[in-house]
Amino acid sequence: MIRQITIAVIFAWLIALMPQPYVGDVKAAPQMPSFELEDVVSGDPISSSSFQGKSLLITFWATWCPPCIQEIPNLIKLQNEYGANGFSVVAISVDQEKGVVQKMVNRKEINYPVMMADKAVTRDFGGVYGIPTSFLVSKKGTVVKRYSGFIPHSVLVKDLQQIIN
Repeated sequence: MIRQITIAVIFAWLIALMPQPYVGDVKAAPQMPSFELEDVVSGDPISSSSFQGKSLLITFWATWCPPCIQEIPNLIKLQNEYGANGFSVVAISVDQEKGVVQKMVNRKEINYPVMMADKAVTRDFGGVYGIPTSFLVSKKGTVVKRYSGFIPHSVLVKDLQQIIN
């Protein structure tokens, strides 16, 4: 009996930890919070002010998250397609170990900034309770969309074109 209860509790816990599907528009903070985080490749600090005047897709992710890894090729493609038009993907990892993230960045040949999250930045973005969680930010610094879960490339392109044009 105790074994069955234990299995049921573990099963319920695993279901609760599953990544959420893409849900599209969710209320987001009106302005992108300010932050300064360490770049995982160079070790240099990167400030949110360095992205001033750019449209951004800020994504919170982790190396152990299958939907996050699945999203990387789409994000690389998005950076290649729109990087010259005043756009950047910005990835903020919630991993505990910087070395693991560095290896992933190199292995996947990620072409956009990747930083390590701290508690303040996740809090300032309204709380990041599941990953991937992403925010589309206009050139004026306004958060226009919040996404939970994997985002199809076509949705990102459609939403991005609305704020770039």
